[in-house]
Amino acid sequence: MQKPQTLKIDHLVTVDPMTAGQEQVFSAYKSGSHLVLNGSAGTGKTFSAMYLALEEVLDKSNRLSSVVICRSIVPTREIGFLPGSLEEKMDAYTAPYKSICTELFDDVEAYSKLSDNKTIEFISTSHIRGTTINDAIIIVDEMQNLTFHELDSIITRVGQNCKIIFCGDYYQSDFAKEGDKKGILRFIKILELMKNFTVVEFTWADIVRSDFVRDYIMTKEMIEEN
Repeated sequence: MQKPQTLKIDHLVTVDPMTAGQEQVFSAYKSGSHLVLNGSAGTGKTFSAMYLALEEVLDKSNRLSSVVICRSIVPTREIGFLPGSLEEKMDAYTAPYKSICTELFDDVEAYSKLSDNKTIEFISTSHIRGTTINDAIIIVDEMQNLTFHELDSIITRVGQNCKIIFCGDYYQSDFAKEGDKKGILRFIKILELMKNFTVVEFTWADIVRSDFVRDYIMTKEMIEEN
């Protein structure tokens, strides 16, 4: 069967929350809250964020028109050394979102179709200055690898009629300097005092990727704690 060239909400698979943490995410989002999703790998943070965002954007009864995915280019924070065009350089970092879109629409070309129609846009923190984002759902992924300055730069780009979701694990930062690691915690403290922000902390019980991943992360964290 030929896949449609323009994806609509009817083409989106139905996703239901699988864990208590995911249920909290779905409930808070649908109540209109902005979100901070924090927890280990495999808990479905980015997957849930993209599903909820695409479901709302593809519903033509509302004013939101696009999903903007923003993340840092780690580990160098720059992309000049990578070969190829800017788009080719970005491919290394858009791969996870392409994979999620493939699963959400059962279509390997889903991300490209959504991107071509301006339903999805990927932007790095290196290129966000001077922009204003309107009528969009902003997903800030891998937030633990953003400095306070970068997080501050992103949130001050939010214009009219937007929602924002931060995803990551601020206990697993790639930063070497302690000051950079603490930037995310300082930022979260600000969000917790703002209106309409819900912070969801995922636990081991929320790991849905596989039992193997759950066992590994549980063992690793127990060793680190000791």
